[in-house]
Amino acid sequence: MNEPVPETSQEPGLPARLAAQRLVASVLAGARALDEAFADEMAKGALRDAAPADKGFARAIAATTLRRLGEIDAILARLIEKPLPKRAGLTQTILRTAIAEILFLGVKPHAAVDLAVEAAASDKDARHFKALVNAALRRLTRETDTLREGIDPERVSLPDWLWKSWTKTYGEETARAIIRAQWAEPPLDISVKPSEDRARWAERLDARIMPTGTLRLDAGGRIEALAGFDEGAWWVQDMAAAIPATLLGDVAGREVLDLCAAPGGKTLELAARGAHVTALDRSAPRLDRLRQNLARTKLDAAILTGDAALFAPGRTWDLILLDAPCTATGTARRHPDVIHAKTPADRDRLSALQTRLLDRAATLLSPGGTLVYCTCSLERQEGPDQIERFLHRHPDFSRRPVEAAELGGLASLVTADGDLRTRPCELAEAGGMDGFYAARLAKASPLSSN
Repeated sequence: MNEPVPETSQEPGLPARLAAQRLVASVLAGARALDEAFADEMAKGALRDAAPADKGFARAIAATTLRRLGEIDAILARLIEKPLPKRAGLTQTILRTAIAEILFLGVKPHAAVDLAVEAAASDKDARHFKALVNAALRRLTRETDTLREGIDPERVSLPDWLWKSWTKTYGEETARAIIRAQWAEPPLDISVKPSEDRARWAERLDARIMPTGTLRLDAGGRIEALAGFDEGAWWVQDMAAAIPATLLGDVAGREVLDLCAAPGGKTLELAARGAHVTALDRSAPRLDRLRQNLARTKLDAAILTGDAALFAPGRTWDLILLDAPCTATGTARRHPDVIHAKTPADRDRLSALQTRLLDRAATLLSPGGTLVYCTCSLERQEGPDQIERFLHRHPDFSRRPVEAAELGGLASLVTADGDLRTRPCELAEAGGMDGFYAARLAKASPLSSN
């Protein structure tokens, strides 16, 4: 599956490759998110003054390398007989990114090889291994099929714990479909204000209207340059991520508590639907982004900085949305670093936090009220298992099943229990969607409990 090289009159050169290599090294060795590393490169690194084609290509190389790292490393193990020594510097990263270019980005092999050798020559440690880089990559171009033979690209794309989790939860066929969906560059999804003419914006942006109302564009270019951005007519949000806020129903004129709200896509959705939103999050910098988006979209919300697990305002709400911190394994198509960064220990730690947040949300919900819990995780422990444990602890709560009609008729997104479950392979031919889970819970009123 090749991804397109950004259109340019001059093929991106060495600066783009060097930036991509720094991005990959920062993610894998520094345990940083790709978006964070890329933002730093754009602000104060080599990409600050780079041409748009170089910026886009650097990110494409880095993202593709991370998406296909399992297969890349399996091939690399066949190309190099002995592990590289620690003194090899960026040699391994240079090889990884060059393999991504050749196999998955459709770059002319001679260009990828020559520039990889240049990259090695420019690094004080890797320069001693530039002959190895040249020989290994030239062998790859000659023996591609042989070197890939016998490698199961989907299986090697995941660490063991995730492979076991996904195949157990979804079955091997669906797990493989999820993995394949995560290899492709995702489209750009935007949520349009209900007060705007969605069809008009679809025409202006050359976008498709998805069944749930999200507008979908082909990815590429600066978001800020798109029509409607400056006017605040819309905001960027994956199709799946836009659904949970809608499960609270008609919120116009009603007070809604949005827990763990930043960076705020769901807050914007609720505010745009006429809710009086109280948005709480413990991260002040992420809340600043929410304030900026509220200002741009001319929407209002009361913003509070604090720990949702300890939040005790002395009042309750009829409607609560809890978008709980999670492993985010459902977002790997947009954030390929997630697959390499998260561990079972992270899942267990975050699951314990979700439990505390749910229990706190239960105390903040008025009798007769509705609570929507959601995560962007594909793990059962952070989804249905979490809700089953919650309902066992809180017998005054029950599910309010989600209906296909609320999801544009997409019945495949509703589980047997009546919860929302999206997977990256859903609507794959139309670009897929992030993996999300949501459960809608109702708290018994005093009358109904008698």
